[in-house]
Amino acid sequence: MTDTVIDYSAVFQALPGMVALLTPELVYADANEEFLRVSGRSREQLMGRYLFDVFPDNPNNPAATGARNLQASLLRVLATGERDAMALQRYDVASLERPGEWEERYWSPVNAPVQDSDGRVVLLVHRVEEVTELIRARGGPSGNRARVLEAELYTRARELQEVNERLRQSHAREREVALALQTAMLPAPSPMGHHRTAVRYRPATGALNVCGDWYDLVDLPGDRIGVAVGDVVGNGLEAACVMGQLRSALSAASRVADGPARALDVLGLYSRSVDGAENTTAVQTFIDWDTRTVTYSSAGHPPPALLRADGTVQFLDEATDPPLGARPDHLPRPQATAVFTEGATLVLYTDGLIERRREDIDTGMRRLADSLTRHQGADPEALADALLLELLPSGGVTDDTAFVIVRL
Repeated sequence: MTDTVIDYSAVFQALPGMVALLTPELVYADANEEFLRVSGRSREQLMGRYLFDVFPDNPNNPAATGARNLQASLLRVLATGERDAMALQRYDVASLERPGEWEERYWSPVNAPVQDSDGRVVLLVHRVEEVTELIRARGGPSGNRARVLEAELYTRARELQEVNERLRQSHAREREVALALQTAMLPAPSPMGHHRTAVRYRPATGALNVCGDWYDLVDLPGDRIGVAVGDVVGNGLEAACVMGQLRSALSAASRVADGPARALDVLGLYSRSVDGAENTTAVQTFIDWDTRTVTYSSAGHPPPALLRADGTVQFLDEATDPPLGARPDHLPRPQATAVFTEGATLVLYTDGLIERRREDIDTGMRRLADSLTRHQGADPEALADALLLELLPSGGVTDDTAFVIVRL
């Protein structure tokens, strides 16, 4: 069997439905033949022009909302990176043959994102099905019934759109509350003696993917501190509440445990009584400046990165165990120790810093290591800003990101 070379441009033009491609600025980048035919516009009348300059709302209809609804849908896709199916729309179109007149038209649109490797929306797929003839079917003995069905269908579509809008507003309010709760539970850390540290938290761009990540720093007896990060499976208020309980529990356990493995043991037992804590990942480290060691244990979490004074990066992955609640029976967690020299830097992070869609996690870890090496001499605050700039997509992130930097 020979490999077939597919001409995707030809496929796009041959699609049986109406499809157009829009830039993030809502400018036409392309349209297939069916879109041109049904819309009654030529390629020259569309390409490079702003969507709502070509298809504005009918100025003669004060109740016209088609353009406003379509714009809101497209902006949602840009903001969330998620597909948006719209309710049936009445969206009149200006007649080209009779200037000043408008044709009553009905459409069923779906808008979807095209994303690059960083998850940034670079194009919008605008697919439309015209249902004007279905809605306006009249004539013969069934005409009255058809008009009743038309009104009923259009009314139900408007109601559906209003319900969807209320749901979106509810999700937006939930996101605001969850972020406020997250901020309250992740305050700026208190000074760790003479040790220099930096922390960062960035919520996901979308309304449904926030508030599962946390960090924690605690003073320990002697010249030691405990540093941890974790990631709760889930989103919204529920994840924020679970995060708060687990963070507090691990912080308390770290103050009395004889090592990070024991602290995670206690957290694992506690998590069994917390709904929504299953499969949470976390990594706990104890940093000891007297012995110049980092002792660590991980519950299914990405390994901490140790940037050594010579610019090399070691990922601390020799004490990794399954996430919390992943085992039916409780077993002691492993623990390992790494030695450091003065001037080294330790970075604990959640997967939002390194993971990208359609990309192996090792690629993200190499990207992190390269960035750490390039900024080896930077202090923790400057290094934190550099990591945010270089590793997070400029178009927004689809997962929370939290990390802690400690100069050793």
